[in-house]
Amino acid sequence: MKYLIAGGAGFIGTNLVRRLIEKEQEVLVLDDYSTGSPVNLPTHPKLKVWEYKIQDIDKLFRGTFDDVDRIINLACPASPVAYQEQPLHTLDTSFNGTTKLLEVASYTGARFLHTSTSEIYGDPKEHPQTEEYWGNVNCYGPRACYDEGKRVAESLIYEYQQVPVDARIVRIFNTYGPYMAMDDGRVVSNFIVQALRRQPITIYGDGSQTRSFCYVDDLLDGLLHVLEGDYSRPINLGNPSEFTIRELATVVCEVVGVPDSLIEYKPLPQDDPKQRRPDISKMKELYGWEPRYTLRQGIQKTVRYFETCVPQLPKLQSEGG
Repeated sequence: MKYLIAGGAGFIGTNLVRRLIEKEQEVLVLDDYSTGSPVNLPTHPKLKVWEYKIQDIDKLFRGTFDDVDRIINLACPASPVAYQEQPLHTLDTSFNGTTKLLEVASYTGARFLHTSTSEIYGDPKEHPQTEEYWGNVNCYGPRACYDEGKRVAESLIYEYQQVPVDARIVRIFNTYGPYMAMDDGRVVSNFIVQALRRQPITIYGDGSQTRSFCYVDDLLDGLLHVLEGDYSRPINLGNPSEFTIRELATVVCEVVGVPDSLIEYKPLPQDDPKQRRPDISKMKELYGWEPRYTLRQGIQKTVRYFETCVPQLPKLQSEGG
């Protein structure tokens, strides 16, 4: 099997590439390194990497990707810090980049998997969120470039499915694990890096807002189930166990071995969701999938990875959850 992975040098992409390489699959990666890093990727004879924007893939694709079997679109800034620093790039990647990859899928006949996000539900009025919920999204605000970019990408895929393109969509909820960027502003990486540095653990708001955190190995299991399955509508992928941000901070402090008196509070960013929890009934019913790792187990594995990076820890840019 030959895989083309757009955004393969990012957090989830790196873990996916390494998983596929371990299975002796042939992997082609496109990444412009706007948020990913080439140092994340292994050197392997079955891996080829292009530093390229997916918006420009038509300059490469005839003859380069003609024989790919699977296309996985992970290309888009995903952390609040990254997409708010690059809002037009985020929108362009979501619309034009996804369009270009869908054109490759249409031409080659490859199966296409798009990674959407729980952010399409916005600050939800339904809890937990099912795939049928249409969301509560502010289309005019600092998070809109990502939220609406991902929503329009799903609309694009719907239209290309009529062509037809054999496409799948997963809506990914908060995911964490090795190869997260330590300065990306996501809540898990922020807390772990701050705890390892013995700095104050920064909570935005009062810490009562909730998230559901999925360890990356569980996410990859689910993602590959969907890729090879027959279900073609959007499907939630995440861990349904719900924790307050304050509870997450406490777990991180306990695992790292620092007092939770380090926690400090700052104002909540605009449009930050108050609740986020996936209904994964469809994943259970269709694929028998549910997460295996508890939050503490996943945090322990993630802390061990971050401990190896401590000498290179950059200055944090914190930005909500």
